[in-house]
Order: sequence, then structure tokens, then C-alpha cells
Amino acid sequence: MTAHAEQTAQAVPGAVQAVPEAGTDRFDFVLGLADDALVAAQRLAQWCTHGPEMEEDIALANIALDQLGAARLLLTYAGELEGAGRDEDALAYRRDDREFRNCLLVELPNGDFALTMAKLLFLAAYQVPLYTVLASCGDERLAEIGAKARKESAYHLDHASLWVRRLGDGTDESHRRMQAAVDEVWPYTHELLAPDPTAPIDPATLRVDFDSVVSGVLAEATLTVPETAWKPDGGRSGVHTEHLSYLLAELQVLHRAHPGASW
Repeated sequence: MTAHAEQTAQAVPGAVQAVPEAGTDRFDFVLGLADDALVAAQRLAQWCTHGPEMEEDIALANIALDQLGAARLLLTYAGELEGAGRDEDALAYRRDDREFRNCLLVELPNGDFALTMAKLLFLAAYQVPLYTVLASCGDERLAEIGAKARKESAYHLDHASLWVRRLGDGTDESHRRMQAAVDEVWPYTHELLAPDPTAPIDPATLRVDFDSVVSGVLAEATLTVPETAWKPDGGRSGVHTEHLSYLLAELQVLHRAHPGASW
């Protein structure tokens, strides 16, 4: 991880303390975080051999692996909280789209490189303060996951920020495409930060950190924050776009074709 990423992780204030609650609320919360990471990992992995340059191809693959690692830890914990005997594989491979609780942002198609960087910027700007708060919460498992994931997410934020600034403040064409990507993805950020007082961490409490980071990056990139009243949601309750079904078909095909198989 770069020195700038380390600074990013330390700079995000963790003033909002998480108070994990027992039961269904905590299971749903952990499952939502796990599904965010799992679906994001699958989307980013689709860039393998398709990156704009070799170093970026490797970088996106590594970011996908980071997200997958967080997903595995969170899915394992979600299975334990549920108490129904489902492990990380069962939760990842044996659920249909209506059972997934990821935000809509991560399931959107990759689009061009600018769109992927916009998605990654917004996701990381949400995950860094989220994991920072988790790292200091009273739930030992969530604290361990948060402490590990926030460092990786800080790198993701650093990486996406560099590209958004580079493209936004580049040529006329790169600026146009980066602004178009921000305009397209921005409405989906509202679901990330929708108030949920019943959750162990109310996402709305992360709004200040999210807005500060994102507005700073967009300003440096000579990009504008879109103004729109459209706020798509439903992912947290299992109502998804058609894109998730296709993604899950790709993700789950081997496991469903050979149920119970082992190496």
C-alpha cells in the first residue's frame, strides 16, 4: 500500500462509534457488506486481460482479490450469525438474486474504464470510513475485519482518485468521458448512505466523510457533482437490476453444476 493510502486510512475520522446489535439486524448488515464486496470483486475481475495497460490490469485484479478477501471474512461471519449451517460457499453460490443484499452500485456493468473508476471511487469513499468505524467497534469479529479491510480500501480510494483526477483534468475527450461516468453513477451513491437507524452502523453517519473525499477529488479533476433527484435503491432489500442475475450466473455456474464437489 502506498504512503498516501496509509495517510488516507489514518485521516478518516472514526468519531461515530458502532454499536453492533444481536439478531437479524446484525446478520442483514454483515450480509450486505459481504455482498457489496463479493459483487464488486466479480465485476473488477472481469477486467482481467482487458485493462488499458498491463500495470492497470494487475492493479484491478489485486483490488478484486482484496474485495473477495473481505467478502469471505464477512460471509463466514454472516453464516455464524444466521446459525442455519450455511458457510461462505453456501451464501456465495447457493442464493438467488433476490436473496442478495448488495447495493445497486456494485452490480452495474463495468462500462468503459472511466465508469469503472467512478464506481470504484464512490465505493471506496464509502468503505474507508465504514471499515474505520468497524475497526473500533465492540464486536471483536467486525473490528478485526474492519481493521484489515480499511487499509486495503484506502489503497482502492487512492488508486481510483488518481485515475479520476488524471482523466478529468486530461484531454477534452477524457474529461468528457469521466464527467459522463460520474453523471451516470452518482445517483446510485444515495443508496450507500441511506439512513438505517436499526443497523449496527447507520450509513447516514458516514455522509460527511464521503462528501468531503468525493467533492475534493472531483474538484481537483475539474469535474462537477451532478444534481439529480433520482435516487435508485432496493438492493438492500433484494430488489436488483437485471445485471445482477447475469453476474450471478457467471459467478455460480460451476458450483451449481457440481453441487457438493470438492477438490
